Amino acid sequence: MNEYSNTVFIKELAQQMGFDYCGIAKATELTEDAKRLAQWIEKGYHGEMSYMENHFDLRTDPRKLVPGAKSVITFLKNYYPSEDALILGKAQDPKIAKYAYGEDYHEVIRQQLFELLDTMRAMIGPIEGRGFVDSAPVLERSWAQLSGAGWIGKNGNLIRHKAGSFFFIATLIIDLDLIYDDPLPKDYCGGCTKCIDACPTQAILPNKTIEANHCISYFTIELKKETIETDKPFKEWAFGCDICQDVCPWNNFSKPHHEKKFKPLDGLLQMKADDWMQIEETTFKARFKKSPLLRSKLKGIQRNIQFLKDQEGK
Repeated sequence: MNEYSNTVFIKELAQQMGFDYCGIAKATELTEDAKRLAQWIEKGYHGEMSYMENHFDLRTDPRKLVPGAKSVITFLKNYYPSEDALILGKAQDPKIAKYAYGEDYHEVIRQQLFELLDTMRAMIGPIEGRGFVDSAPVLERSWAQLSGAGWIGKNGNLIRHKAGSFFFIATLIIDLDLIYDDPLPKDYCGGCTKCIDACPTQAILPNKTIEANHCISYFTIELKKETIETDKPFKEWAFGCDICQDVCPWNNFSKPHHEKKFKPLDGLLQMKADDWMQIEETTFKARFKKSPLLRSKLKGIQRNIQFLKDQEGK
């Protein structure tokens, strides 16, 4: 098999396995991204996410993550819910971000990447490579943009033309030369500022810069302190936040996903604030053992809900 046939095979295989996009970029150092990331960290926008400071050279050069790397393959997987789930989600109080409705995407997609790489090796031959799903020093959105998947919106999310931004991004770095895709020639946000205007904590700055330590998702998931200290409104969000995506006009094109494991876990969208505050630790762990909610732990979710209650009482 040659570069062209290998590329066609990989893209067809990705489609067969349920990925919604597969694009490929040449493995090289991300010089400009490295500069922006260094400035972003220097300004402290990462807050307590100290891991963002680690392995800086690995983040900006995939050849240091996978010696001999030639190609960076980006896969997208849709997670936009069904109409029934959307109706329940809108009525939620407190609210859970859509990406956390089903099973943990890290585990679901990581397993699919392993299977994909195994099949590639069986058909193509020995391949050195590593797959990543938001779990290692990889600039996924930059590689997705370089692979032609879409553009980086003002809210920092990857946006696909006439498809929106409700996609998980997975990355596979391999030592195989392939045919590379072209990035989109421009972004399509234009003069729209809906995401900026809608963010209740003013976390979206000019030039597609996100002050992550002001983001609701940061406060409700990444922040590990016992209390939340801010006077910014959270708009009923207890785990993550979808506000900047919900108002984005491009998400009017979003279509429901077809991944069974991303369907809402039983009873999740019917949980009320008192249900979360009264649930036992053992029940929580058993009921949500496959959920991304475990990332915040029950203690974290209860802290977030108490913060919402306190805000409501002011």
